[in-house]
Amino acid sequence: MSSGEIYLDNCMTSKPAPEVLKAMQPYLTEKFWYPGSFISTGEAINDALNEFKGIVAKSLAAKPNEIHFTGGGTMANNIAIKGLLTANSDKGTHIICSAVDYPDLLTNAAFFEQNGFEVTYLPADKDGLVSAAELKAAIKPETILFMTTIVNHVIGTIQPMAEYRQVLADAGHKIYFHADAGQAYGKMPLDVNELGVDTLSVSAHKIHGPQGAGALFVKTGTKLGQLIHGVSRVDNLQTGGVNIALLAGFAKAVELAFADLPAQVDKLYELSEYLLTSIEKTIPHVELNGPRGRKRAAHNINVTMDYIEGEAMTMMLDLQGITVATGSACASQGLSANYVLMAIGKNHMQSHGSLKFTVSRYTTREDLDFAVAKLAEITTELRKRSPLYKEH
Repeated sequence: MSSGEIYLDNCMTSKPAPEVLKAMQPYLTEKFWYPGSFISTGEAINDALNEFKGIVAKSLAAKPNEIHFTGGGTMANNIAIKGLLTANSDKGTHIICSAVDYPDLLTNAAFFEQNGFEVTYLPADKDGLVSAAELKAAIKPETILFMTTIVNHVIGTIQPMAEYRQVLADAGHKIYFHADAGQAYGKMPLDVNELGVDTLSVSAHKIHGPQGAGALFVKTGTKLGQLIHGVSRVDNLQTGGVNIALLAGFAKAVELAFADLPAQVDKLYELSEYLLTSIEKTIPHVELNGPRGRKRAAHNINVTMDYIEGEAMTMMLDLQGITVATGSACASQGLSANYVLMAIGKNHMQSHGSLKFTVSRYTTREDLDFAVAKLAEITTELRKRSPLYKEH
């Protein structure tokens, strides 16, 4: 079987849909123009961009003028976080996030901490849940920003966004609310008005769109400091040129993902629950990391295989054409223990023995059956070699 034939690392990226590639093609050939005024080519691209923006806005229940296209989710997070803090630092210099947030949020927090801000890192429980009570207890008069990752990128935990919104509303002063929705977008309904966020980031390549495109929601009236300076071709927040073809693909991916979102979410849950059941029935000494059922994202299953290394399992599965993940996507590429798993109380051995499977709408039960069968063979072989394992 060839590399990546069974792809179960959709948390990292996902296969571009054929419809997405088709939608991009005209903008790579005959419609290669830049947006502009007074000339037909520029106006045509303006119209296209407005259409694309409207599609993304509708998926989040936002207004089109609240959507800003970016070069990806990381760029959107940086524009939001740095923009909010630089524009409003006169109102306070205290930031709240959590120990299990996505690296974009944590590295921004560390940057501002090194530059005079105070940061509170909220703990998570054994399932990766960060409680609203912890948030309430951490708020100070100087608190200016709370940021969170809606769906945990490692174990799939869905955070209590409605409870966060209420805590912030009751705080007695304005606290800006930023959410990373990279693993939530297309996997659950997201209404920016119900969420109560000031800014929210999404990424195209997590929903079968192209790599290199994302979007940032900025609530009307929210002031952001300028992070990137230059000529404003399309957007005043990410200045400079844009790749129209990528945005065309992004918009098409959104159309496909949200055409019948409840049905797509149900399908992902069916696949991930089938996978977990198959693993637990077939392979002994397995522990699920994170909550069961619909308290976790529809596409994510993270398990620890006791007594063996996740890196070894990942490489041996790769030789069978099966792509999975161990550790945290976008975190350290070294062999250090996964920070999310450690934060929820796992030890080094459990962290190193973790595997993350993330399914997509292109995943089949036959794919999962094959993957589980190969995983069973691999775990049996590796446990025979492990000095930690003794058959019971």
